[in-house]
Amino acid sequence: MNDIIREIENEQLKACVDQFSVGDTVRVHNKIKEGNRERIRIFEGTVTKRQNGGARETFTVRKNSNGIGVEKTWPLHSPSVDRIEVVRKGKVRRAKLYYLRDRVGKAAKVKELGR
Repeated sequence: MNDIIREIENEQLKACVDQFSVGDTVRVHNKIKEGNRERIRIFEGTVTKRQNGGARETFTVRKNSNGIGVEKTWPLHSPSVDRIEVVRKGKVRRAKLYYLRDRVGKAAKVKELGR
């Protein structure tokens, strides 16, 4: 039974997934269906967590919009996620960046890797 589920999940995985990690600033190109049209909306922010693995893997992106923190979580292998492009790599020492929720302004920034 377990092998059957594993086979089905492996078929649903995307062939190429962009390499990114927690702390990176990314642009998520999200497909949105409006009636009979389909368009792409871009959500740019800092990756605060990546969890699970395989077909169930998800990631959360956080950004500030007009002074209000907005977090969105997507399945990594979802057909609605068109692509993920890394804007800059971040230097962090944690796997989950929940502490960014309490910070405002410059304190909410993550240091860039290599600088």
